[in-house]
Amino acid sequence: MRLAGGMPLANALVVADPRAWIAWDEAARVALPYHLEGLPQWEQAAQLPADPSLLDEPRLALALCHRDGWTREAALGPAARYPDLLPLVVLRCADWVAPVRERARKVLREVLDPGAAVTLAPLILLLGRRRQGAFATELLAEVFRGAPRERLACLYAHPDRAVRRFAYRLAAAQRLLSPGGLARVAAGDDDTVVQNLCADAALAAMVDEDPDDVLQPLLAARNPRVRSAGVTALRRAGRAEQAVGFLADRAELVRACARYVVRQHGGDPLSWYRERCAEPGDPALPPGAAAGLAECGERSDAEVLWSLVRHPVPGVRARAVAGLRVLDAADARRLLPMLDDPAPGVVREVTAAVLPSAALLPQEWLVERLGTGWPRAVRIAAFRLLAERGGAAGQRALTALRADPDEELRLRATRAARR
Repeated sequence: MRLAGGMPLANALVVADPRAWIAWDEAARVALPYHLEGLPQWEQAAQLPADPSLLDEPRLALALCHRDGWTREAALGPAARYPDLLPLVVLRCADWVAPVRERARKVLREVLDPGAAVTLAPLILLLGRRRQGAFATELLAEVFRGAPRERLACLYAHPDRAVRRFAYRLAAAQRLLSPGGLARVAAGDDDTVVQNLCADAALAAMVDEDPDDVLQPLLAARNPRVRSAGVTALRRAGRAEQAVGFLADRAELVRACARYVVRQHGGDPLSWYRERCAEPGDPALPPGAAAGLAECGERSDAEVLWSLVRHPVPGVRARAVAGLRVLDAADARRLLPMLDDPAPGVVREVTAAVLPSAALLPQEWLVERLGTGWPRAVRIAAFRLLAERGGAAGQRALTALRADPDEELRLRATRAARR
């Protein structure tokens, strides 16, 4: 109704939001209430002339969303004169009526320049998910391929992730960024899709560049997937010996890739782990070394891990307990005192390790640790173990937690009572 009265588009909807255009397009045809004639209220109040060239911009916008395909098609020609109506032309490129689609695609091909492409990219890529949405997406790529690279570069920091992914994908395919530049994007971007595609593109093009420019950013990346790609590439770059430095990485994926590269270079990761973990009091021992020993070790290596469960670094203690579980060497009675560990991460690992043996654990000891004087991690661990253990006394203690001041424990107790 507001557009029918001449209100500018910018006042009728959020023009920068692609979903607002889609919602408004649909609402223009099905908006309630309907009059007896079966027409939307705005159409009953403001009949459109037969010649759409006579329409002003607001009512031409309504014609582009009209329920009648002939009207939508006829409005496309005049719409080319109004840049603010191009989002509706994009929508009509995915119209369900073939003649409307074809006319809209012809108009869009004529008017879509690099400047308009930057503005319309979020809507075009959102519509690309539709059955008829491929045309506009392909045209968008075609426009940017023929435009100065600065036009595409302004999309690298776009707030819409789909736009940023499109921009980096096109930049990688067109080699608009150097391998080192791609590696830096992979290391610094917060979107895993961008990280992965830029890391892969950087490594594929590494033959054309100094390996250091590519490998250094990848190996220092926060994301394990990106770091692992860099570690794996060390072998191809003739630097397999550097993979040893990643055997104790904090991420399992990176450690696995490092072991592969070291083995391919003739090294023995297991011997390295055993030697690195041999001194149980070493304050410089990285937690990843204990984890790596369990990942490729044997059951006989469990004694080394037992020696690390009292390590001064909480991360090492946690990884040692987790490693005992991996090697199927977790003794619940030996581990149970560690439920009082001051580090929540250690408490969680101990809980996971002893949970299969919950029925063997002392009930009164666990009930005591539900008390409000214990750290939250210990109370949650005791709750999980009592819930797994069962028994009348334990159930009474769990029921009492439904009035506990700790919100998480209250929710856990309430959910347990419903089961």
